[in-house]
Amino acid sequence: MEFLVKAVLIGSGATALLDLWALLLFRVFAIAPPNWALVGRWVGHLPSGRFVHEDIAAASPLEGERAIGWVFHYAVGIAFAAALLAIWGTGWAHAPTLVPALIVGYVTIACGWFILQPGMGAGVAASRRANAMQIRLLNIAGHTVFGLGLYLTALILR
Repeated sequence: MEFLVKAVLIGSGATALLDLWALLLFRVFAIAPPNWALVGRWVGHLPSGRFVHEDIAAASPLEGERAIGWVFHYAVGIAFAAALLAIWGTGWAHAPTLVPALIVGYVTIACGWFILQPGMGAGVAASRRANAMQIRLLNIAGHTVFGLGLYLTALILR
Protein backbone atom coordinates (compact mmCIF):
# COMPACT_ATOMS: atom_id res chain seq x y z
CA MET A 1 0.00 0.00 0.00
CA GLU A 2 2.87 2.38 0.76
CA PHE A 3 4.17 1.91 -2.79
CA LEU A 4 0.85 2.90 -4.36
CA VAL A 5 0.28 5.90 -2.07
CA LYS A 6 3.83 7.18 -2.63
CA ALA A 7 3.54 6.70 -6.40
CA VAL A 8 0.25 8.61 -6.56
CA LEU A 9 1.43 11.46 -4.35
CA ILE A 10 4.92 11.82 -5.86
CA GLY A 11 3.67 11.46 -9.44
CA SER A 12 0.84 13.92 -8.90
CA GLY A 13 3.14 16.43 -7.23
CA ALA A 14 5.71 16.23 -10.01
CA THR A 15 3.01 16.55 -12.68
CA ALA A 16 1.50 19.55 -10.90
CA LEU A 17 4.91 21.23 -10.84
CA LEU A 18 5.21 20.58 -14.59
CA ASP A 19 1.80 22.24 -15.04
CA LEU A 20 2.93 25.24 -13.00
CA TRP A 21 6.02 25.44 -15.21
CA ALA A 22 3.78 25.49 -18.31
CA LEU A 23 1.70 28.25 -16.73
CA LEU A 24 4.84 30.28 -15.99
CA LEU A 25 6.02 29.90 -19.60
CA PHE A 26 2.63 31.05 -20.81
CA ARG A 27 2.42 34.08 -18.53
CA VAL A 28 6.03 35.23 -18.97
CA PHE A 29 6.82 34.22 -22.57
CA ALA A 30 3.35 33.63 -24.11
CA ILE A 31 4.30 30.02 -24.90
CA ALA A 32 1.06 28.09 -25.25
CA PRO A 33 0.64 25.27 -22.73
CA PRO A 34 0.02 21.71 -23.92
CA ASN A 35 -3.44 21.11 -25.33
CA TRP A 36 -4.60 18.16 -23.22
CA ALA A 37 -7.80 17.90 -25.28
CA LEU A 38 -5.73 16.81 -28.29
CA VAL A 39 -3.83 14.32 -26.15
CA GLY A 40 -7.21 13.05 -24.93
CA ARG A 41 -8.34 12.73 -28.53
CA TRP A 42 -5.25 10.63 -29.30
CA VAL A 43 -5.84 8.45 -26.22
CA GLY A 44 -9.54 8.18 -27.05
CA HIS A 45 -8.78 6.81 -30.51
CA LEU A 46 -6.38 4.13 -29.18
CA PRO A 47 -9.10 1.56 -28.32
CA SER A 48 -10.25 1.58 -31.95
CA GLY A 49 -6.72 0.68 -33.06
CA ARG A 50 -5.76 4.13 -34.26
CA PHE A 51 -2.25 4.74 -32.89
CA VAL A 52 -0.89 7.19 -35.45
CA HIS A 53 -2.62 10.21 -36.92
CA GLU A 54 -1.51 12.44 -39.76
CA ASP A 55 -2.70 15.41 -37.69
CA ILE A 56 -4.49 14.83 -34.39
CA ALA A 57 -6.24 18.20 -34.71
CA ALA A 58 -7.97 16.90 -37.85
CA ALA A 59 -9.07 13.62 -36.20
CA SER A 60 -12.67 13.19 -35.12
CA PRO A 61 -13.27 15.00 -31.83
CA LEU A 62 -14.38 12.87 -28.90
CA GLU A 63 -16.74 13.66 -26.07
CA GLY A 64 -14.76 14.37 -22.92
CA GLU A 65 -11.40 14.49 -24.70
CA ARG A 66 -10.09 17.33 -22.51
CA ALA A 67 -10.85 15.34 -19.34
CA ILE A 68 -9.35 12.22 -20.90
CA GLY A 69 -6.19 14.18 -21.71
CA TRP A 70 -5.83 15.58 -18.21
CA VAL A 71 -6.42 12.18 -16.59
CA PHE A 72 -3.89 10.61 -18.95
CA HIS A 73 -1.36 13.36 -18.17
CA TYR A 74 -1.57 12.69 -14.43
CA ALA A 75 -1.75 8.90 -14.88
CA VAL A 76 1.50 8.99 -16.83
CA GLY A 77 3.13 11.11 -14.12
CA ILE A 78 2.01 8.58 -11.51
CA ALA A 79 3.22 5.67 -13.65
CA PHE A 80 6.67 7.23 -13.92
CA ALA A 81 6.78 7.81 -10.17
CA ALA A 82 5.85 4.15 -9.76
CA ALA A 83 8.69 3.20 -12.11
CA LEU A 84 11.11 5.26 -10.03
CA LEU A 85 9.95 3.50 -6.85
CA ALA A 86 10.03 0.10 -8.54
CA ILE A 87 13.63 0.58 -9.68
CA TRP A 88 15.08 2.41 -6.65
CA GLY A 89 12.65 1.02 -4.05
CA THR A 90 10.28 2.75 -1.68
CA GLY A 91 13.32 3.53 0.47
CA TRP A 92 14.16 6.19 -2.10
CA ALA A 93 11.00 8.06 -1.04
CA HIS A 94 12.23 8.07 2.56
CA ALA A 95 15.66 9.44 1.59
CA PRO A 96 15.22 10.94 -1.88
CA THR A 97 18.21 11.77 -4.04
CA LEU A 98 18.17 13.92 -7.14
CA VAL A 99 19.87 11.70 -9.73
CA PRO A 100 17.24 8.90 -9.89
CA ALA A 101 14.47 11.50 -10.19
CA LEU A 102 16.26 13.28 -13.02
CA ILE A 103 16.94 9.98 -14.80
CA VAL A 104 13.23 9.21 -14.76
CA GLY A 105 12.47 12.77 -15.87
CA TYR A 106 14.77 12.40 -18.86
CA VAL A 107 13.35 8.99 -19.81
CA THR A 108 9.95 10.65 -20.05
CA ILE A 109 11.29 12.82 -22.86
CA ALA A 110 11.81 9.71 -24.97
CA CYS A 111 8.19 8.68 -24.50
CA GLY A 112 7.03 12.03 -25.83
CA TRP A 113 9.48 12.07 -28.70
CA PHE A 114 9.03 8.47 -29.85
CA ILE A 115 5.43 7.63 -28.90
CA LEU A 116 3.20 10.64 -28.28
CA GLN A 117 4.51 13.14 -30.84
CA PRO A 118 4.66 10.65 -33.74
CA GLY A 119 1.26 9.26 -32.76
CA MET A 120 -0.29 12.71 -32.87
CA GLY A 121 1.25 13.53 -36.25
CA ALA A 122 4.15 15.73 -35.14
CA GLY A 123 6.80 13.19 -36.19
CA VAL A 124 9.65 11.79 -34.14
CA ALA A 125 10.82 14.48 -31.70
CA ALA A 126 8.41 16.93 -33.37
CA SER A 127 10.37 16.67 -36.65
CA ARG A 128 7.27 17.57 -38.69
CA ARG A 129 6.80 20.88 -36.88
CA ALA A 130 8.32 24.14 -38.11
CA ASN A 131 9.50 24.93 -34.57
CA ALA A 132 10.85 21.44 -33.84
CA MET A 133 13.97 22.67 -32.05
CA GLN A 134 11.94 24.96 -29.79
CA ILE A 135 9.59 22.06 -28.96
CA ARG A 136 12.54 19.79 -28.17
CA LEU A 137 14.15 22.37 -25.89
CA LEU A 138 10.83 22.94 -24.14
CA ASN A 139 10.44 19.17 -23.74
CA ILE A 140 13.89 18.90 -22.16
CA ALA A 141 13.25 21.84 -19.84
CA GLY A 142 9.77 20.64 -18.89
CA HIS A 143 10.85 17.11 -18.16
CA THR A 144 13.77 18.38 -16.13
CA VAL A 145 11.14 20.21 -14.08
CA PHE A 146 9.17 16.94 -13.84
CA GLY A 147 12.28 15.13 -12.55
CA LEU A 148 12.88 17.92 -10.04
CA GLY A 149 9.22 17.63 -9.08
CA LEU A 150 9.64 13.93 -8.33
CA TYR A 151 12.55 14.76 -6.04
CA LEU A 152 10.96 17.79 -4.37
CA THR A 153 7.62 16.05 -3.78
CA ALA A 154 9.41 13.09 -2.20
CA LEU A 155 11.35 15.51 0.02
CA ILE A 156 8.13 17.18 1.13
CA LEU A 157 6.46 13.83 1.87
CA ARG A 158 9.27 12.18 3.81
